[in-house]
Amino acid sequence: MDHSPVASVEIVKMRHQIAAGATDVVAIEEPLEIQLEYSTATGRMVKNIAVTMRTPGNDRELALGFLFTEGMLSKRNQVLDCRNPAGDENRIRVVLHENMVPDLTKLARNFFAGSGCGICGKAGIDSLRTNSPFSALKNSLQVEASMIYALPELLRKGQWLFTKTGGIHAAGLFDAAGSLLYLREDIGRHNAVDKIIGAAFSDGRLPLSQYLMILSGRAGFELIQKAAMAGIGAVAAIGAPSSLAVELAKEAGMLLVGFLKEETMNIYAGKEHIKIIDKASKNGK
Repeated sequence: MDHSPVASVEIVKMRHQIAAGATDVVAIEEPLEIQLEYSTATGRMVKNIAVTMRTPGNDRELALGFLFTEGMLSKRNQVLDCRNPAGDENRIRVVLHENMVPDLTKLARNFFAGSGCGICGKAGIDSLRTNSPFSALKNSLQVEASMIYALPELLRKGQWLFTKTGGIHAAGLFDAAGSLLYLREDIGRHNAVDKIIGAAFSDGRLPLSQYLMILSGRAGFELIQKAAMAGIGAVAAIGAPSSLAVELAKEAGMLLVGFLKEETMNIYAGKEHIKIIDKASKNGK
């Protein structure tokens, strides 16, 4: 069972010039070593694939989502088991079926990722553009602008870890009608996305072409890359996207929204996937 994602710490709280002892709640940040067990010509092999700094919780989803978005997994029936070896809560081993041999050359990275970095150590931009198994699918998603405007508040209502700590990222997956499918929180924004994709992978829901993912912060390239791998039809971010994220969203035919608030948003890619009223048309021009 996953251990607590929060811890209580003793602090000194200042109010004007007066100091007093108090207790605060902070998000736990601990390493998770992701291992892969698979068959070779000489027998079963266990390989350490990556270490990521994460907030404990949904570690199985995190491992499966990470391996899927790195191109190591494509179908859930490739996975025989996913467990903590020897009861170690900071290690998780994904066990593949006998006939499943992973392509380890797809992991062109240094095998350590901090909680703020999803692509640290990658060999180059070309190696980042991992081919999605769903890249040939046409994105037919259509969403109402009113639904997108409602997402920040819906996400906030489910962010119980953020409410406690004030220092954690979140990602939520919604259908086109605005119903929540998954919400995950983590100190690493890329971990929150991997947890959502790992949950969908386990539930056999991929590709996610008819779903929209909302991010509590910015939309960097690595998050859009993960979304594209899972075939997600749209991504909306409370913060800003990067130039490379916009470029990839356009290549993937994805709707990408940034600076999302209750009544405003910027559309950076995929305008055709959102039902909007053009300002010129509204004014009769």
